[in-house]
Amino acid sequence: MTRSSRALSLVLVAAAVAASACRKEAAEPIVTPGPDTTASVVDSAAIRDSLDRARRLAEEEAARLAAAAGPDRERRLAEMRSALSAPVYFDYNQAELAEDARATLDAKVPVLVANPALRLRIAGHTDDRGSDEYNIALGQRRAVTVREYLAARGVDASRLDVVSFGEEMPAVPGEDEGAWAQNRRAEFEVVAGEITNVGEPRP
Repeated sequence: MTRSSRALSLVLVAAAVAASACRKEAAEPIVTPGPDTTASVVDSAAIRDSLDRARRLAEEEAARLAAAAGPDRERRLAEMRSALSAPVYFDYNQAELAEDARATLDAKVPVLVANPALRLRIAGHTDDRGSDEYNIALGQRRAVTVREYLAARGVDASRLDVVSFGEEMPAVPGEDEGAWAQNRRAEFEVVAGEITNVGEPRP
């Protein structure tokens, strides 16, 4: 073989090797990196932890506020219930309101206005002097007088039921002025709703 033939052979072998290498490189698949799922898991866990921590803090703050306001709220609630249930008293054979009776009724007005779901029954009573029929009518007049007074101060009259028991349900037994004075009264009972708005604490 001549020198030129050997050179040509070497060139052909080199070309074949190069072509084979190119085919191998083309045949190898190209790998494209996918999404980093580890990072997503870490991010989701961090978000859940953050939300849980925020919820715990909110619950702790609500519990702290409730504990701080609890005694004061219970006191105001007791005061409002007492104001609603306080009876008013009348002079003998009268259905007009005395000054102390008006003050008692005035204390009921803000409770009723702030809690429109409340419904009251106003029961009129008398002492045992006079006929049954007369005392039933007098007890009714007393209950109606109370309803009209409250309605004039902004309480819807439809929330105020009236009834008369006359002399049939004395608060105090007895046949003297001390007992009679306690029996000439109007009493109050919540028949629907409840106190939900206790207002702001007093300074």
